[in-house]
Parts: sequence; C-alpha cells; structure tokens
Amino acid sequence: MQRSETMQEGSILKQWRVSVPLLRIIRRALLYALLIALSLIFAAPLLWMISTSLKTDPQVYHVPPIWIPNPIRLANYPEALSARPFGLYTMNTLKYALSSVLGVVLSNSLVAYGFARVQWPGRDVLFFICISAMMIPFQVRMIPLYLIFKELGWLNTYKPLIIPTYLGMPYYIFLLRQFYLTIPQELSDAARVDGCSHLGILLRIILPLAKPAIAVVALLQFMAAWDNFLGPLIYLSDESLYPIALGLRQFRTAFQEKLMWPYMMAASTATIAPVILIFFFVQRTFVEGITITGIKG
Repeated sequence: MQRSETMQEGSILKQWRVSVPLLRIIRRALLYALLIALSLIFAAPLLWMISTSLKTDPQVYHVPPIWIPNPIRLANYPEALSARPFGLYTMNTLKYALSSVLGVVLSNSLVAYGFARVQWPGRDVLFFICISAMMIPFQVRMIPLYLIFKELGWLNTYKPLIIPTYLGMPYYIFLLRQFYLTIPQELSDAARVDGCSHLGILLRIILPLAKPAIAVVALLQFMAAWDNFLGPLIYLSDESLYPIALGLRQFRTAFQEKLMWPYMMAASTATIAPVILIFFFVQRTFVEGITITGIKG
C-alpha cells in the first residue's frame, strides 16, 4: 500500500513537470496574441491608408468597408504624384532636412559633452534651465521668432528652418548627455593623461562610442523635419520652396471640390514611405540608443 502511494505521488510529480512547460507555452502564446492584437490596432490607420490608396472611388464608400481592394488600382500612385510636383517637394524637404540633421548632430554633441564630462561652476543649474526650455511650446515662440527672422531678412528662405538647429536643442542635448554619462570616465582620464584635449576626447573616444545615440538624434530630427508643417507654413511663401508637408496641403486643395480619397491616400503613402523605410533599416540602432540613454541620469 505504501508502495502504491509512492507510485501515485511520483505520477503526480511527473504530470506536474509536464504541465509546467505547457503552462509557460500557453502563457507566452497568450502574451504574443495580445501584443499582435494591440499592434494591429495601432497599425490600423496606416493599413487603412494603404488600402484606400489602392481602391476605386466606389470601393471607398462601400458599406461595410472593404479592407482588401478588388480590383487593386495601382494607377492611383502615378496619377496622384503627377498631379503636383512631388519630386520638387521631396528635393526641397531633403535640402533643409539633411542640413538640419547635420546642425543637430554637431551642436548638440558639443553641448552635451560640456554638460556630461566637463566640470565647471553652474553647470547643473544651466542644464536645468536648458531642460526647462522644453516646456515652452513652439506656439509661444512663434510670433517673436517670426519678427526676428523678418528683421534678419530670412523669410521665404530655409534659414529659419536650418540655422536654429546649429544652436542646440534641449531634448537632443538631454539624450546625448544621458548616453555620455554611461561611458566610463576612466577612458577620458586615460586620454587626458596622454595629453588629449576635450575636443580630442570628444572626437576620438566619445563620438565613436556614442554612435547609437547619434543615430537616434539624427533619425528623430530627420523625421521632425520631414513632417514639419507649421514652420514652412509660417516662413515660406514661394510654392517652389514648399516641402512635402505643404505640398500635400496644396494637393488636398486641388481636389477639395471633388474629394478623391484614393489619390490623397496614394500621395500620403508615397510621402511617408521613405521615413518608414529608414526606420525599418535602422530600428535596431534606434532602439539600442533609446534604451541606453535612459540607463543613467
């Protein structure tokens, strides 16, 4: 009888050992299912935009909504992009977007190094003031900046969109400073013993190690410049200088009387595609940089 009880306990333990991995698999499967469901919810507007860009007009207004167009109309893209000079809009956007990325990388790298690795009186107080500037929205600064740029004669040029990026931006300074703080101080001390200056330490040690953070800052600035609508709307009046954001508004105005949603969605999809592709190829570096910049404060 005692032997039978022992055998029964052994069988129970064996079943428990088998059920534990099974429970883990079920729990992980439920977690993945939840994540996929949430991802589809967040991606629904983008998927709907792509779907609408491939439809005909009757399919757009069909009830219930059609997610998979039948037939698929690829001609919406060339017809929409030829309605306005989107090639010119793209080149205009790249002109000031890439220039602003360069300005952000150069200026914020230097300022963040001063806040993270150089000891000087009032450093922490000035850094607090710098970070506090992030709480001032652009709408508050909009009119004073416009008046300043008007007096400088910069209106209807890309200077108001490019030159301020060479003067430092609080959010990017914060990100780079957080990353610099994760780099061991011993590396800078060793370089200083060998006679290296602060600029040499920044160029030879800090920046090569800070590539993920630099990539994050560059990508965020490029996306902000690519999507910028209010800045070009205020400072630019010549249509030949319009970036993509204003070009889309001109496109919508052209079809305002006769709403043609497939054309609008096709133009929107084509203009947002470069940013999505760039993020897709650099997502690992982007996630790594975002993660590391929050490790040490």
